[in-house]
Amino acid sequence: MLQVAERALFLWNNEHIVSLIAQNRQVILPIIFPALEKNIQSHWNQAIHGLTVNVRKMFLEMDVELFEECERQYMENQAKAAEKEEQRELTWKRLADAANQGDVQDMET
Repeated sequence: MLQVAERALFLWNNEHIVSLIAQNRQVILPIIFPALEKNIQSHWNQAIHGLTVNVRKMFLEMDVELFEECERQYMENQAKAAEKEEQRELTWKRLADAANQGDVQDMET
């Protein structure tokens, strides 16, 4: 799997591929932006990390406005996901508390 990721990122060194991507960046960048950010934040392999940083930089240089819009949307989605996870944990805590209270009431009777 590592080799697949590395080879895919090496495609970005091909001038023809880059020109095709540049022409279609409005479609491509919003799709791959989250994966680029995830790789940059947490990929364990240094080669993959470095190649990802290069691809990200290339997109930034291609179209700053589009890049910043994708970054804003990514941050919003991350915040929403964190809020949703927090709500999920709170719901499970309430359920556990309710179950524990039910156990206590059962023992008292």
